[in-house]
Amino acid sequence: MTNSAETPARPPRSFLSRVGRLLRPSHEHSAFSATLLLMSTVMLSRIIGYVREAYIAWAFGAGPATDAYVAGFTIPDWLNYILAGGTASITFISIYTRFLAEGKEEEAQKTFSIILTVMTTVLLLGVIVTEIFTPQISRHLFKGFTEQQQELCIYLTRILLPAQIFFYAGGVISAVLLSRRLFLFPALGPLLYNVFIILGGVLGAKRLGVASLAYGALAGIFIGPFLVNLLGAARLGTGFRISFDIKNPAFRQWVRLTIPLMLGVSLVTADDWILRYFASGEVGDITRLNYAKRLFAVPIAVLGQATGQASLPFFAKLYGEKRWQEFTDIVNGAVYRILAASLLITGGMMAMALPLVDLVYRRGHFSWGDSLHTSAYFFWFSLSLALWSAQGLYARAFYAAGNTWTPMIATTAITLASLPVYATLHRMFSTVGLTIASDIGIAANALGLAILLHQRKLVHTFHLPWKEVGKALLTAVIAGGLSYCVTHSVMTGDSRMADLKALGLGTLTWAAAVAAGLWVLRSQLPQDLRRKKAG
Repeated sequence: MTNSAETPARPPRSFLSRVGRLLRPSHEHSAFSATLLLMSTVMLSRIIGYVREAYIAWAFGAGPATDAYVAGFTIPDWLNYILAGGTASITFISIYTRFLAEGKEEEAQKTFSIILTVMTTVLLLGVIVTEIFTPQISRHLFKGFTEQQQELCIYLTRILLPAQIFFYAGGVISAVLLSRRLFLFPALGPLLYNVFIILGGVLGAKRLGVASLAYGALAGIFIGPFLVNLLGAARLGTGFRISFDIKNPAFRQWVRLTIPLMLGVSLVTADDWILRYFASGEVGDITRLNYAKRLFAVPIAVLGQATGQASLPFFAKLYGEKRWQEFTDIVNGAVYRILAASLLITGGMMAMALPLVDLVYRRGHFSWGDSLHTSAYFFWFSLSLALWSAQGLYARAFYAAGNTWTPMIATTAITLASLPVYATLHRMFSTVGLTIASDIGIAANALGLAILLHQRKLVHTFHLPWKEVGKALLTAVIAGGLSYCVTHSVMTGDSRMADLKALGLGTLTWAAAVAAGLWVLRSQLPQDLRRKKAG
């Protein structure tokens, strides 16, 4: 007999209400909902990023000024990496999450205050010193630039350097939000950053030229990664007070974890610097490489970056609770899905490189010849999509385990060993050789991390469902080959209509071949992805 006093069953939420719930700033996400939110916002950010790059290509093309603009980010990025560890907020997440799990809220807030105070001060001093010596550093890095390019690059670099203070502070603040599984505010930062670069160009291009983009980037970093996360932390009630208590045990532990990130040089970061160094002698090649890399970064960000960012707090929680088997299973599961999906997407990207690049970038000052060169670079970059995506998860498995020395030593050694490869392939194949060297380097990076995780029994990499990965690879090769044939058979001109026709037929061919291939090979990937969603 049913008790009439029982609470009636809650009606199922509508789709819009579920979406609204996920977008609430105070909503604590699961691993899946966090990944879904970050993938969505990263995709939106990359769309806005496309508008940014398309605007720059239209307004400025690919020439000496844009080469100087792209190169202007090198010294600020390098400073942030050296002094702040580049990804120092990643190590902070592990410590902060552990304090929260142990109920030590006060210790967590104290550690946050010390790290933010000390490192912002260090970065401020670094910015001042670097501002003074920018001319000497720039002339050493970009020996192929003309004197006019050098002066412009120095000017732009000095505009961008102060942004690193806000970028770092915003990263640490966002780490607090991520540790509490609040992902909305950190996800909004990159969106606003891209919007302000576009606004800077639109509002100031006639008066300031390419420098308007640098001023837009400065404003975007302040408002996006810094101010938005600051407002989110204030809403959360995160306390902060100026503190230089460098003897604090948690701060010292953070320093021990972060020093390897400061001392080491991972190819993930250094790849852009190396590409710019070798390409500085060819007018427009730094810009064309940047356009190709930015377009390539879209699937990396959606598949690798968003998944890695969302996964780290959960990796750290499992490891901190000594749930070793669950830890290795969740890492392997994430890597498998990312690998398989990336391989399939790679086939389509390589097949449709030319119409995609041409449709995205060719307008204004960006010519058909620029599209041909840029699409060749994009084609070769695409080959390493799966490796770029997987290495991010492997690195975060190390960070979650509190081990930063092992990946630092390994990735630094790989980066140094890669330099002769870049130089040799650049001499042999010019700028295309640099993209091939980039693929080789990131392959070594991903495989090295995977082997080290297995050797240390953190993640049993060999337990990955390699048979399923192989099915995805075979399907990707066949689908990509068929799509390439169709795309280039209909790409008979350099018009927008030719681009759209090639992309449309190429995409249909690729999608049909992928679906047929997975079905014929009886791949478990579609079911595995659905099970992940259901979880």
